[in-house]
Amino acid sequence: MLSKSQARAFFLGGTVVTFLVFIGLTIYSFMPKNDQTYHDKIDAKVIRGKEIWESNNCMGCHTILGEGGYYAPELTKVIERRGEGYVKAVLQSPVPWGPKGRKMVKYEMNDADAEAMIAYFKWIGNIDLNGFDRVVSPLAKEE
Repeated sequence: MLSKSQARAFFLGGTVVTFLVFIGLTIYSFMPKNDQTYHDKIDAKVIRGKEIWESNNCMGCHTILGEGGYYAPELTKVIERRGEGYVKAVLQSPVPWGPKGRKMVKYEMNDADAEAMIAYFKWIGNIDLNGFDRVVSPLAKEE
């Protein structure tokens, strides 16, 4: 059993060590060589695609990088999985898109907006996922 002064020293020592480890890991994570954001590839089309994503509340149904709703498919690697043509057809569809019984709002996007969304999805798809190459909704059913 520790005395009161030993317990205090143990607590303070543990706190200092934990704080120093936290500061060290924070500095390490902000080093330029550890940057995994792919931010140098952001252009006007990617920004426009993100604006469209936000203004249409796509995250209410879809998930990107693990964030969002689980009603509709996960879109982190959608271009890799489905291809640009498929995504563009869905975004420009004149009728509500309804595969597997779920319906997506018909957006009837023009070419410029559809291309911006594709640029955004490409940019998202190139982010380093640290080995989590297949991000799947927990509600997805294996086929």
